Amino acid sequence: MACESIGLPGKEHRGRATPPIIDRMDLDGIFKAYDVRGLVPDQLDEEAARRIGAAFAAFMGAPRIAVGRDCRLSSPELAVALIDGITSQGVDVDDLGMITTDMVYYAAGALDEPGVMITASHNPKGYNGIKMCRAGAAPVGAESGLIEIKALAESPPVGKAERGRVDVVDVLSGYVDHVISVVDPTAIAPLRVVADGGNGVAGVAVPQVFARVPAELTGLYLEPDGTFPNHHPDPLRPENLRDLEALMRTEGSDLGVAFDGDADRAFFIDDRLQPLPGSTVTAIVASWFLARHPGSIIVHNLICSKAVPEMVLAAGGTPVRTRVGHSFIKEVMKDTGAIFGGEHSGHYYFRDNYRADSGILTMLVLLQVLSESGQSLSELRTGYEPYAQSGEINFEVADKEAAMDAVSAAFSEAEQDQLDGLTVDFGPSWLNLRPSNTEPVLRLNVEAPDSTGVDALVASVAEIIKEDS
Repeated sequence: MACESIGLPGKEHRGRATPPIIDRMDLDGIFKAYDVRGLVPDQLDEEAARRIGAAFAAFMGAPRIAVGRDCRLSSPELAVALIDGITSQGVDVDDLGMITTDMVYYAAGALDEPGVMITASHNPKGYNGIKMCRAGAAPVGAESGLIEIKALAESPPVGKAERGRVDVVDVLSGYVDHVISVVDPTAIAPLRVVADGGNGVAGVAVPQVFARVPAELTGLYLEPDGTFPNHHPDPLRPENLRDLEALMRTEGSDLGVAFDGDADRAFFIDDRLQPLPGSTVTAIVASWFLARHPGSIIVHNLICSKAVPEMVLAAGGTPVRTRVGHSFIKEVMKDTGAIFGGEHSGHYYFRDNYRADSGILTMLVLLQVLSESGQSLSELRTGYEPYAQSGEINFEVADKEAAMDAVSAAFSEAEQDQLDGLTVDFGPSWLNLRPSNTEPVLRLNVEAPDSTGVDALVASVAEIIKEDS
């Protein structure tokens, strides 16, 4: 890790005077279940970032904090303000610069210090946000400190007489060494891979990772650009995969990878240009780990396919079901000692990665799985997809709770739970309806033995929500 020391004398921060802090600020609108997210500057501005930085430093009580940022146009200014808030508490900062979110998690683990990432992930370019973790990359969410940090930020702590210092730290080479160490690079075949960075920050690390493995990289939109000129940095939307699919067709690729804006998530496309659901990837990677570590625990969130726990049990592992969201799943992994965890949304977590999620590491594991199997991905996936799925369907409703209550009442004879939103289990079919933590919508996921069953259940739920609106 390269390190350069920067002094911050008095109330100066890189030549900027610290503005006076207003007594109180209402931050209800931007603090979510497991991070901070909002429109810039209407909801999240430099003053809010400064307050959050001071609050995070005071709450953590650590001598140093690592700070990274994505490539959004507002990220540099928000990072400066957040760092100013941290150093106002006499806490030093390791400024990691423009990096991926999983590189912040790596730094928090390798340097054993809390970490902060300025990013809005896959949200539109007008948004930004803040993800936080403890030393060792342990999560910070609503049930693990985020509520207390919000309260501190609304009435921020008084600054210390002696400000902290800022060191510019380059973690790229250490990060690449780390993710490569989780796999066996010599076992990876010269597969042809197209990787779409979506003009997010994946391009900071992806070429350096491919320089260490035999697989061949064709890059697409790997240049970080906060205007996102080619497509929205959300690979969950099929329209954002069109350019990747077209280039894969031209290249005759074995694998396509699409990263979201901060590259903590990865979405995969097989050699027949068919996207893989997150549940399929979770099942494939889990089976790879269970073959190496028999009897291990695998964590999956509650909107993953039933195929995931069924496969884990068949392979001799123990499946553990959890809520949606990175802070929840990381905490469950810690409590259970799980070796791997997956979410249907494309987040994948590794015990050997400080229990943090990493799109790039997931890509490496999948490359090794394909190389060792001798199969194409389109062939390999067939053993992991016994059910049909709807994918995530969003409904804008005026009263989310009333809509969920109406769906619950309509299916009152079926087994239900409210671990995260509403899950209704009909045996061979199930649905989950939950309010988004980042957007004003209800999200529906449905699974059934075939597409006809999926379509029928989606139509039933849509009609109930429509009648209730």
